[in-house]
Amino acid sequence: MSGVIVTDPPKADAEDVEALAGYGVATISEAMGRTGLLGPGIRPVQQGVRVAGTAVTVLSRPGDNLMIHAAVEQCGEGDILVVTTTSPSTDGMFGELFATALRRRGVRGLVINAGIRDTQELREMGFAAWSRAVCAQGTVKATGGSVNVPVAVDGQVISPGDVIVADDDGVVVVPREKARRTAEASEARETKEAAARAAFIEGQLGLDRYGLRERLKQLGVTYQSYDEYAAGERP
Repeated sequence: MSGVIVTDPPKADAEDVEALAGYGVATISEAMGRTGLLGPGIRPVQQGVRVAGTAVTVLSRPGDNLMIHAAVEQCGEGDILVVTTTSPSTDGMFGELFATALRRRGVRGLVINAGIRDTQELREMGFAAWSRAVCAQGTVKATGGSVNVPVAVDGQVISPGDVIVADDDGVVVVPREKARRTAEASEARETKEAAARAAFIEGQLGLDRYGLRERLKQLGVTYQSYDEYAAGERP
């Protein structure tokens, strides 16, 4: 497997990344029309952490972390390393030593569509990571791959410089060219949800706020007392 290491790809504007950092993964995905989510198999190794940054992508062979070593050189302040393999893998391709090198370069976290290890050490050092698996199985450094090329994870294409946001709910990718309008749409959604939250605190029901009683009626859903239902009365 030959490959390429692409240097200095364009990135989303830092102010747009920081704006997106203020919103949860669920809000951002909804703001993009329920798109951009990586699958539920990519899970955090810590809790209560949200990160946002620009993607540095890695495509490598399963069980081989050579290209992660190559990618470290391409990482800088505000980046998030995104790693996937050419076929499914759960081997522990990333651990505490990689995290130490990346933190020195200002990298905000890792998303890996494979295995990770040294999870206790990663939590203790405060390096945020999301992975497909946790596995102590070691790897080799024997096969070429690519850095900063488009990669696919769970059907989502991630290009270098795209915005990655990750929290307890999972990971979402925002295409670089959509970062600003997605941040604006996320703000609008947050404002709308804040109004709904205030209404629910006051006791309003979602059935009334969202006009769902009519929807139930249109779908043929009826109300019955317990006695009517127990007696077998059906509309």
